[in-house]
Amino acid sequence: MIVGVIGSGTMGSGIAQVAATSGCKVKVFDTKQEALDKSQKGLEKILSRLIEKGRIDEAEKQRIQTNISYVNELKDLGDTDLTIEAIIENLEIKKKVFSELEKYVSDDAIIASNTSSLSIASIASSLQKPERCIGIHFFNPAPLMKLVEIIPAVQTSEEVKNKVANIIKDWKKVVAIAKDTPGFIVNRVARPFYGESLRIYEEGLADLVTIDHSLKELGGFRMGPFELMDFIGNDVNYTVTETVFKAFYYDPRYKPSFTQKRLSEAGYLGRKSGKGYYNYDEQGKIVSQNISSSITSSGAEKLSKEELSQYIFNRVLVMLINEAADALFWNIASTEDIDNAMTKGVNYPYGLLAWADKKGIDWCVSKLDKLYNEYREDRYRCSPLLRRMDRENRTFFPAS
Repeated sequence: MIVGVIGSGTMGSGIAQVAATSGCKVKVFDTKQEALDKSQKGLEKILSRLIEKGRIDEAEKQRIQTNISYVNELKDLGDTDLTIEAIIENLEIKKKVFSELEKYVSDDAIIASNTSSLSIASIASSLQKPERCIGIHFFNPAPLMKLVEIIPAVQTSEEVKNKVANIIKDWKKVVAIAKDTPGFIVNRVARPFYGESLRIYEEGLADLVTIDHSLKELGGFRMGPFELMDFIGNDVNYTVTETVFKAFYYDPRYKPSFTQKRLSEAGYLGRKSGKGYYNYDEQGKIVSQNISSSITSSGAEKLSKEELSQYIFNRVLVMLINEAADALFWNIASTEDIDNAMTKGVNYPYGLLAWADKKGIDWCVSKLDKLYNEYREDRYRCSPLLRRMDRENRTFFPAS
Protein backbone atom coordinates (compact mmCIF):
# COMPACT_ATOMS: atom_id res chain seq x y z
CA MET A 1 0.00 0.00 0.00
CA ILE A 2 1.26 3.49 -0.88
CA VAL A 3 0.41 6.27 1.58
CA GLY A 4 0.81 9.97 0.91
CA VAL A 5 1.25 12.52 3.70
CA ILE A 6 0.76 16.21 2.91
CA GLY A 7 2.74 18.34 5.33
CA SER A 8 6.10 17.44 6.86
CA GLY A 9 5.66 19.11 10.24
CA THR A 10 5.55 17.27 13.55
CA MET A 11 2.17 15.65 12.88
CA GLY A 12 2.80 14.78 9.23
CA SER A 13 6.20 13.30 10.05
CA GLY A 14 4.68 11.28 12.90
CA ILE A 15 1.93 9.87 10.67
CA ALA A 16 4.55 8.95 8.07
CA GLN A 17 6.55 7.10 10.73
CA VAL A 18 3.47 5.14 11.85
CA ALA A 19 2.57 4.09 8.30
CA ALA A 20 6.16 3.20 7.37
CA THR A 21 6.62 1.18 10.55
CA SER A 22 3.54 -0.84 9.57
CA GLY A 23 5.09 -1.69 6.22
CA CYS A 24 3.50 0.89 3.93
CA LYS A 25 5.43 2.79 1.30
CA VAL A 26 5.08 6.44 2.27
CA LYS A 27 5.55 9.65 0.31
CA VAL A 28 5.84 12.82 2.39
CA PHE A 29 4.98 16.00 0.46
CA ASP A 30 5.88 19.56 1.33
CA THR A 31 6.41 22.62 -0.84
CA LYS A 32 9.50 23.61 1.16
CA GLN A 33 12.62 21.50 0.71
CA GLU A 34 14.02 22.68 4.06
CA ALA A 35 10.90 21.34 5.78
CA LEU A 36 11.38 17.95 4.10
CA ASP A 37 15.05 17.91 5.12
CA LYS A 38 14.06 18.73 8.71
CA SER A 39 11.50 15.90 8.70
CA GLN A 40 14.08 13.42 7.41
CA LYS A 41 16.67 14.47 10.01
CA GLY A 42 14.02 14.32 12.74
CA LEU A 43 13.13 10.75 11.84
CA GLU A 44 16.82 9.79 11.92
CA LYS A 45 17.11 11.21 15.44
CA ILE A 46 13.91 9.49 16.66
CA LEU A 47 14.88 6.09 15.27
CA SER A 48 18.42 6.34 16.64
CA ARG A 49 16.95 7.08 20.06
CA LEU A 50 14.71 4.00 19.76
CA ILE A 51 17.83 1.91 19.04
CA GLU A 52 19.52 3.33 22.16
CA LYS A 53 16.47 2.35 24.21
CA GLY A 54 16.49 -1.17 22.75
CA ARG A 55 13.07 -0.72 21.10
CA ILE A 56 14.30 -1.42 17.56
CA ASP A 57 17.53 -2.58 15.91
CA GLU A 58 19.54 -1.10 13.04
CA ALA A 59 17.80 -3.29 10.46
CA GLU A 60 14.38 -2.05 11.57
CA LYS A 61 15.59 1.53 11.42
CA GLN A 62 16.78 1.02 7.85
CA ARG A 63 13.50 -0.66 6.89
CA ILE A 64 11.41 2.26 8.19
CA GLN A 65 13.63 4.88 6.54
CA THR A 66 13.62 3.00 3.22
CA ASN A 67 9.82 2.96 3.29
CA ILE A 68 9.68 6.78 3.29
CA SER A 69 10.46 9.09 0.37
CA TYR A 70 10.20 12.87 0.29
CA VAL A 71 8.63 14.81 -2.58
CA ASN A 72 7.87 18.46 -3.30
CA GLU A 73 5.39 18.16 -6.15
CA LEU A 74 1.78 17.19 -5.51
CA LYS A 75 1.66 15.11 -8.68
CA ASP A 76 4.20 12.76 -7.09
CA LEU A 77 1.35 11.52 -4.88
CA GLY A 78 -0.55 10.32 -7.97
CA ASP A 79 0.00 6.61 -7.26
CA THR A 80 -1.07 6.71 -3.60
CA ASP A 81 -3.91 4.54 -2.28
CA LEU A 82 -4.47 6.81 0.72
CA THR A 83 -3.30 10.37 1.26
CA ILE A 84 -3.58 12.08 4.66
CA GLU A 85 -3.36 15.86 4.83
CA ALA A 86 -1.70 17.36 7.93
CA ILE A 87 -1.29 21.05 7.22
CA ILE A 88 -2.49 24.35 8.72
CA GLU A 89 -6.02 24.41 10.22
CA ASN A 90 -7.42 26.63 7.50
CA LEU A 91 -10.50 25.36 5.67
CA GLU A 92 -9.93 27.22 2.40
CA ILE A 93 -6.30 26.10 2.15
CA LYS A 94 -7.26 22.48 2.81
CA LYS A 95 -10.02 22.59 0.19
CA LYS A 96 -7.65 24.05 -2.38
CA VAL A 97 -5.06 21.33 -1.72
CA PHE A 98 -7.68 18.55 -1.90
CA SER A 99 -9.09 19.87 -5.16
CA GLU A 100 -5.60 19.98 -6.68
CA LEU A 101 -4.64 16.52 -5.37
CA GLU A 102 -7.72 14.92 -6.90
CA LYS A 103 -6.42 15.77 -10.37
CA TYR A 104 -3.54 13.33 -9.90
CA VAL A 105 -4.81 10.36 -7.87
CA SER A 106 -6.85 7.40 -9.13
CA ASP A 107 -10.65 7.29 -8.89
CA ASP A 108 -10.60 4.89 -5.94
CA ALA A 109 -7.83 6.60 -3.95
CA ILE A 110 -8.89 7.80 -0.49
CA ILE A 111 -8.21 11.40 0.49
CA ALA A 112 -8.23 12.14 4.24
CA SER A 113 -7.74 15.09 6.56
CA ASN A 114 -6.05 15.07 9.95
CA THR A 115 -8.01 18.16 11.02
CA SER A 116 -8.86 18.32 14.72
CA SER A 117 -12.01 20.42 14.47
CA LEU A 118 -12.94 21.50 10.93
CA SER A 119 -15.92 20.13 9.02
CA ILE A 120 -15.08 17.03 6.99
CA ALA A 121 -18.23 17.59 4.92
CA SER A 122 -16.97 21.03 3.95
CA ILE A 123 -13.53 19.69 3.04
CA ALA A 124 -15.12 16.87 1.03
CA SER A 125 -17.21 19.35 -0.94
CA SER A 126 -14.03 20.48 -2.73
CA LEU A 127 -13.77 17.08 -4.44
CA GLN A 128 -15.41 15.72 -7.59
CA LYS A 129 -15.77 12.43 -5.71
CA PRO A 130 -16.57 13.55 -2.13
CA GLU A 131 -17.46 9.97 -1.13
CA ARG A 132 -13.71 9.23 -1.04
CA CYS A 133 -13.06 11.85 1.67
CA ILE A 134 -12.84 11.10 5.41
CA GLY A 135 -11.32 12.49 8.59
CA ILE A 136 -8.42 10.57 10.15
CA HIS A 137 -7.44 12.48 13.29
CA PHE A 138 -4.19 11.39 14.95
CA PHE A 139 -3.00 12.74 18.29
CA ASN A 140 0.42 14.18 18.96
CA PRO A 141 2.90 12.50 19.05
CA ALA A 142 1.34 10.19 16.47
CA PRO A 143 3.79 7.26 16.94
CA LEU A 144 3.08 7.14 20.70
CA MET A 145 -0.60 8.03 21.05
CA LYS A 146 -2.84 5.00 20.57
CA LEU A 147 -6.06 6.73 19.55
CA VAL A 148 -7.13 7.73 16.05
CA GLU A 149 -10.53 9.35 15.53
CA ILE A 150 -12.15 8.40 12.22
CA ILE A 151 -14.75 10.88 11.03
CA PRO A 152 -16.91 10.06 8.00
CA ALA A 153 -18.60 13.04 6.37
CA VAL A 154 -22.21 12.86 5.24
CA GLN A 155 -20.78 12.22 1.75
CA THR A 156 -18.34 9.46 2.81
CA SER A 157 -19.17 5.98 1.52
CA GLU A 158 -19.57 3.10 3.95
CA GLU A 159 -16.89 1.23 2.02
CA VAL A 160 -14.34 4.00 2.56
CA LYS A 161 -15.20 4.26 6.27
CA ASN A 162 -14.74 0.51 6.81
CA LYS A 163 -11.58 0.35 4.70
CA VAL A 164 -9.96 3.22 6.61
CA ALA A 165 -10.93 1.73 9.99
CA ASN A 166 -9.23 -1.53 9.02
CA ILE A 167 -6.10 0.27 7.79
CA ILE A 168 -5.74 2.23 11.03
CA LYS A 169 -6.28 -0.94 13.10
CA ASP A 170 -3.57 -2.63 11.02
CA TRP A 171 -1.32 0.26 12.05
CA LYS A 172 -1.85 -0.91 15.66
CA LYS A 173 -4.03 2.05 16.65
CA VAL A 174 -7.28 2.19 18.63
CA VAL A 175 -10.08 3.46 16.40
CA ALA A 176 -12.94 5.67 17.60
CA ILE A 177 -15.64 6.49 15.06
CA ALA A 178 -17.01 10.02 15.53
CA LYS A 179 -19.80 12.03 13.94
CA ASP A 180 -18.69 15.03 11.88
CA THR A 181 -19.43 17.67 14.52
CA PRO A 182 -17.14 20.40 15.95
CA GLY A 183 -14.24 18.97 17.93
CA PHE A 184 -15.31 15.38 17.14
CA ILE A 185 -14.93 13.43 20.44
CA VAL A 186 -11.78 14.48 22.26
CA ASN A 187 -11.60 18.19 21.43
CA ARG A 188 -15.26 18.56 22.30
CA VAL A 189 -15.42 16.48 25.48
CA ALA A 190 -12.13 17.84 26.88
CA ARG A 191 -13.16 21.51 26.75
CA PRO A 192 -14.29 21.71 30.43
CA PHE A 193 -10.89 20.46 31.62
CA TYR A 194 -9.52 23.79 30.42
CA GLY A 195 -12.61 26.00 30.43
CA GLU A 196 -13.94 25.19 33.90
CA SER A 197 -10.46 25.38 35.41
CA LEU A 198 -10.02 28.83 33.87
CA ARG A 199 -13.46 29.82 35.16
CA ILE A 200 -12.53 28.75 38.71
CA TYR A 201 -9.29 30.75 38.42
CA GLU A 202 -11.03 33.83 37.02
CA GLU A 203 -13.62 33.74 39.83
CA GLY A 204 -10.75 33.98 42.30
CA LEU A 205 -11.62 30.68 43.96
CA ALA A 206 -8.09 29.30 43.68
CA ASP A 207 -4.74 29.99 42.07
CA LEU A 208 -3.55 27.89 39.16
CA VAL A 209 -1.12 25.84 41.27
CA THR A 210 -3.97 24.76 43.56
CA ILE A 211 -6.18 23.89 40.58
CA ASP A 212 -3.43 21.88 38.89
CA HIS A 213 -2.63 20.09 42.16
CA SER A 214 -6.31 19.21 42.75
CA LEU A 215 -6.77 17.60 39.34
CA LYS A 216 -3.51 15.65 39.57
CA GLU A 217 -3.72 14.50 43.19
CA LEU A 218 -7.44 13.82 43.49
CA GLY A 219 -8.20 13.01 39.86
CA GLY A 220 -5.06 11.18 38.82
CA PHE A 221 -4.57 13.32 35.70
CA ARG A 222 -0.98 13.26 34.49
CA MET A 223 -0.88 17.03 34.04
CA GLY A 224 -2.95 19.79 35.55
CA PRO A 225 -5.03 21.92 33.16
CA PHE A 226 -2.70 24.92 33.26
CA GLU A 227 0.39 22.76 32.79
CA LEU A 228 -1.34 21.05 29.88
CA MET A 229 -2.44 24.32 28.23
CA ASP A 230 1.16 25.54 28.47
CA PHE A 231 2.33 22.24 26.95
CA ILE A 232 -0.16 22.43 24.06
CA GLY A 233 0.37 26.17 23.58
CA ASN A 234 -2.10 28.82 24.66
CA ASP A 235 -2.48 30.02 21.08
CA VAL A 236 -3.40 26.53 19.85
CA ASN A 237 -5.65 25.69 22.81
CA TYR A 238 -7.47 29.03 22.64
CA THR A 239 -8.04 28.70 18.89
CA VAL A 240 -9.58 25.23 19.27
CA THR A 241 -11.89 26.50 22.04
CA GLU A 242 -12.91 29.53 19.98
CA THR A 243 -13.51 27.34 16.90
CA VAL A 244 -15.73 24.93 18.85
CA PHE A 245 -17.57 27.84 20.53
CA LYS A 246 -18.39 29.49 17.20
CA ALA A 247 -19.24 26.20 15.49
CA PHE A 248 -21.77 25.35 18.22
CA TYR A 249 -23.57 28.65 17.64
CA TYR A 250 -22.00 30.27 20.71
CA ASP A 251 -23.16 27.66 23.22
CA PRO A 252 -21.96 29.04 26.62
CA ARG A 253 -20.53 25.63 27.59
CA TYR A 254 -17.64 26.28 25.18
CA LYS A 255 -17.12 29.98 25.91
CA PRO A 256 -13.42 30.93 25.66
CA SER A 257 -11.55 32.64 28.47
CA PHE A 258 -10.29 36.23 28.43
CA THR A 259 -7.35 35.12 30.57
CA GLN A 260 -6.18 32.71 27.88
CA LYS A 261 -6.91 35.21 25.10
CA ARG A 262 -4.78 37.86 26.81
CA LEU A 263 -1.91 35.43 27.41
CA SER A 264 -2.00 34.48 23.73
CA GLU A 265 -2.01 38.15 22.70
CA ALA A 266 0.95 38.83 25.00
CA GLY A 267 2.93 35.99 23.44
CA TYR A 268 2.80 33.96 26.66
CA LEU A 269 2.21 30.74 24.78
CA GLY A 270 3.62 28.29 27.31
CA ARG A 271 6.67 26.07 27.15
CA LYS A 272 7.53 27.03 23.57
CA SER A 273 7.84 30.73 24.50
CA GLY A 274 9.25 30.23 28.00
CA LYS A 275 6.23 31.91 29.58
CA GLY A 276 2.60 30.92 29.90
CA TYR A 277 0.67 30.35 33.07
CA TYR A 278 4.08 29.37 34.41
CA ASN A 279 7.65 30.48 33.72
CA TYR A 280 9.98 27.84 32.25
CA ASP A 281 13.71 27.29 32.16
CA GLU A 282 15.61 26.30 29.00
CA GLN A 283 14.85 22.61 29.63
CA GLY A 284 11.10 23.32 29.76
CA LYS A 285 10.86 22.84 33.53
CA ILE A 286 8.49 25.04 35.58
CA VAL A 287 10.38 27.53 37.74
CA SER A 288 7.52 29.78 38.98
CA GLN A 289 4.01 31.04 38.35
CA ASN A 290 3.76 33.70 35.68
CA ILE A 291 0.29 34.83 36.71
CA SER A 292 -1.29 34.71 40.16
CA SER A 293 -4.79 35.09 41.54
CA SER A 294 -6.39 36.89 44.46
CA ILE A 295 -8.60 34.49 46.43
CA THR A 296 -11.57 36.77 46.94
CA SER A 297 -14.85 35.27 45.91
CA SER A 298 -17.72 32.86 46.48
CA GLY A 299 -16.84 31.91 49.99
CA ALA A 300 -13.55 30.22 49.07
CA GLU A 301 -12.02 31.70 52.23
CA LYS A 302 -14.43 29.53 54.27
CA LEU A 303 -13.08 26.30 52.81
CA SER A 304 -10.10 24.39 54.12
CA LYS A 305 -7.38 23.45 51.62
CA GLU A 306 -8.71 19.90 51.44
CA GLU A 307 -12.29 21.09 50.93
CA LEU A 308 -11.21 23.54 48.23
CA SER A 309 -9.25 20.86 46.38
CA GLN A 310 -12.23 18.51 46.51
CA TYR A 311 -14.56 21.26 45.29
CA ILE A 312 -12.28 22.04 42.32
CA PHE A 313 -11.92 18.39 41.34
CA ASN A 314 -15.64 17.66 41.66
CA ARG A 315 -16.60 20.71 39.64
CA VAL A 316 -14.24 20.03 36.73
CA LEU A 317 -14.98 16.30 36.74
CA VAL A 318 -18.76 16.68 36.67
CA MET A 319 -18.50 19.15 33.78
CA LEU A 320 -16.35 16.65 31.86
CA ILE A 321 -18.82 13.86 32.58
CA ASN A 322 -21.70 16.07 31.48
CA GLU A 323 -19.95 16.80 28.17
CA ALA A 324 -19.25 13.10 27.58
CA ALA A 325 -22.86 12.21 28.37
CA ASP A 326 -24.12 14.89 25.99
CA ALA A 327 -21.85 13.57 23.23
CA LEU A 328 -23.52 10.19 23.71
CA PHE A 329 -26.98 11.80 23.87
CA TRP A 330 -26.39 13.42 20.46
CA ASN A 331 -24.96 10.18 18.97
CA ILE A 332 -21.53 11.68 18.37
CA ALA A 333 -19.96 8.30 19.19
CA SER A 334 -20.65 5.10 21.09
CA THR A 335 -20.20 4.69 24.85
CA GLU A 336 -17.08 2.60 24.32
CA ASP A 337 -15.57 4.96 21.73
CA ILE A 338 -16.12 8.02 23.93
CA ASP A 339 -14.33 6.42 26.88
CA ASN A 340 -11.58 4.96 24.67
CA ALA A 341 -11.08 8.38 23.11
CA MET A 342 -10.46 10.07 26.45
CA THR A 343 -8.20 7.38 27.92
CA LYS A 344 -6.22 6.64 24.73
CA GLY A 345 -6.35 10.12 23.14
CA VAL A 346 -5.58 12.36 26.13
CA ASN A 347 -4.51 9.83 28.77
CA TYR A 348 -7.38 10.39 31.21
CA PRO A 349 -7.11 8.00 34.18
CA TYR A 350 -10.65 6.69 33.59
CA GLY A 351 -13.20 6.88 30.82
CA LEU A 352 -15.59 9.67 31.77
CA LEU A 353 -18.73 7.55 31.40
CA ALA A 354 -17.19 4.80 33.52
CA TRP A 355 -16.24 7.53 36.00
CA ALA A 356 -19.88 8.67 36.05
CA ASP A 357 -20.94 5.13 37.00
CA LYS A 358 -18.30 5.07 39.72
CA LYS A 359 -19.39 8.40 41.23
CA GLY A 360 -23.09 7.65 40.71
CA ILE A 361 -25.41 9.18 38.12
CA ASP A 362 -27.41 10.76 40.96
CA TRP A 363 -24.19 12.40 42.22
CA CYS A 364 -23.56 13.88 38.74
CA VAL A 365 -27.10 15.27 38.40
CA SER A 366 -27.01 16.72 41.92
CA LYS A 367 -23.65 18.48 41.37
CA LEU A 368 -24.75 19.94 38.04
CA ASP A 369 -28.07 21.14 39.42
CA LYS A 370 -26.28 22.80 42.32
CA LEU A 371 -23.98 24.66 39.90
CA TYR A 372 -26.92 25.68 37.72
CA ASN A 373 -28.90 26.91 40.72
CA GLU A 374 -25.93 28.97 41.86
CA TYR A 375 -25.00 30.56 38.51
CA ARG A 376 -28.25 30.33 36.50
CA GLU A 377 -26.18 29.91 33.34
CA ASP A 378 -26.91 27.51 30.51
CA ARG A 379 -23.27 26.50 30.78
CA TYR A 380 -24.25 24.28 33.72
CA ARG A 381 -27.34 22.64 32.25
CA CYS A 382 -27.48 18.93 32.98
CA SER A 383 -27.49 16.62 29.97
CA PRO A 384 -30.96 15.16 29.35
CA LEU A 385 -29.32 11.74 29.18
CA LEU A 386 -27.92 12.00 32.71
CA ARG A 387 -31.27 13.17 34.05
CA ARG A 388 -33.10 10.35 32.26
CA MET A 389 -30.62 7.73 33.49
CA ASP A 390 -30.92 9.01 37.05
CA ARG A 391 -34.69 8.76 36.86
CA GLU A 392 -34.51 5.23 35.43
CA ASN A 393 -31.69 4.15 37.77
CA ARG A 394 -29.43 3.14 34.85
CA THR A 395 -25.67 3.12 34.35
CA PHE A 396 -23.51 3.57 31.24
CA PHE A 397 -21.85 0.18 31.69
CA PRO A 398 -24.35 -2.25 33.24
CA ALA A 399 -22.71 -4.83 35.51
CA SER A 400 -22.40 -8.18 33.74
